[in-house]
Amino acid sequence: MVITEVRIKLMEDNNENERLQAFCSVTFDDAYVVRDLKIIEGTKGSFVAMPSRKLTDRCPQCGSKNHLRARFCNQCGCKLDEDRATRDADGRVKLHADIAHPINSACREVIQSAVLKAFYQEKERSKQPGYVCTYDDFDSDYDGPATYTQVVSEMGAARGYRTSSAHSSRTNQVQETATREGKQTDNFGAGIF
Repeated sequence: MVITEVRIKLMEDNNENERLQAFCSVTFDDAYVVRDLKIIEGTKGSFVAMPSRKLTDRCPQCGSKNHLRARFCNQCGCKLDEDRATRDADGRVKLHADIAHPINSACREVIQSAVLKAFYQEKERSKQPGYVCTYDDFDSDYDGPATYTQVVSEMGAARGYRTSSAHSSRTNQVQETATREGKQTDNFGAGIF
């Protein structure tokens, strides 16, 4: 896979102690986007943190989910054990889990170098008069296929595959039924019936 686009959203310098410098998104092969990577100022310079989610556990009393730093249950108010988070090999508390991440260090280096290069370019661009951030413009500039079936057909054609006539027939049936019933369909997932 090739990184075809990196978009950066710079953070405003409203707090000197803030380590978060920017959010970014990375597009692979003009087809797959990973959003919410973070560029963070570390002790050895800027680095890229992958998108993550907060880890949760369940309240022993009511079973509701709570973030691991919560001291009381969000549902029933029961006091929670403050030392319930798991720790890594270095003894650090593990509070987040990556949603998407590179499998090896070579891939991480490719992503990080592309993101940091785009970050420094965006910082320079932001100094120009009339600067506009393009981070949130993904949907407005998309002019590709409109439906799931068209995307699959385009991808198959690009790879030299023939599309299944059974799939096309079933997709047409779904569209015709939806039209008769007055429903709108974007055809997403029609191939799984």
